[in-house]
Amino acid sequence: MDLLSPGGSLVTTDWLAERLGHPDLIVLDASVGAHRGTAERIPGAQVFDIDGAMSDATSPLPHTMPDLDVFGRALRALGLNDRSFVVAYDAAGIYSSARAWWMLRAAGFDRAAVLDGGLPAWKAADLGCEPASAPTGSRATGDFTAKPRPELLADSAAVTAVLADDAWAVLDARSRERYTGQVAEPRPGLRRGHMPGAANLPFTDLQVDGRMRASDELRALFAAAVGPRERLVFSCGSGVTACVLALGADLAGYRDLAVYDGSWSEWGLMSDLPVETSSQAIG
Repeated sequence: MDLLSPGGSLVTTDWLAERLGHPDLIVLDASVGAHRGTAERIPGAQVFDIDGAMSDATSPLPHTMPDLDVFGRALRALGLNDRSFVVAYDAAGIYSSARAWWMLRAAGFDRAAVLDGGLPAWKAADLGCEPASAPTGSRATGDFTAKPRPELLADSAAVTAVLADDAWAVLDARSRERYTGQVAEPRPGLRRGHMPGAANLPFTDLQVDGRMRASDELRALFAAAVGPRERLVFSCGSGVTACVLALGADLAGYRDLAVYDGSWSEWGLMSDLPVETSSQAIG
């Protein structure tokens, strides 16, 4: 029996606490935005900087997947081996940790999971933290070999094709107010609204008190949004919370999944890509 195989893409705080310190376990703090720089961390956790080195520095869009050679080197520098097991968490609960999990999958690494409830759940269980400024200790450079899975990340052309294909569904993880265009986008220069034909499933609907819902509840939520369709593409503001939907769909038993990497940061720009509010197209 593999001690580091939880049998799914989600682990509990108890599961992690029992294995913390295992030589093949790597814990990643994938917090973004205002949640970065939290004063405490899970002992031994390393930074997975989605706002910085773990996104494509050459792209004008935020949080896009870096070149796989660059990403592979960054992962090996964290000590990632092919035999390693990774647990990603974030300081918001389950927000950006799922992005780290999905990026690892896109690079061909499946031995990864998300910590249910993230750092808030860890602290609530009184499992112990260390100062974020504490040294993490050195790890030997890992031997991880990337095996690209381009089908896990979609571009705007692929999304356009999917929107016209009844076998697929596109799900938007943003809030209902942003999806309908009732409120302005937080990033300047982006149009309001959504892709024509995309359904809305806010990522927060998949959680209760910062933890993911049970698999049967998740399945019901997805079925209510997309009907019988099993092939799903996820979008959000910048490709981060779309991965929470990918995590939820995975837990619910969906297997043909992709994340639109550019998400609304690309689609919402002034362009020929069509945009619709709750009542009309505003192209």
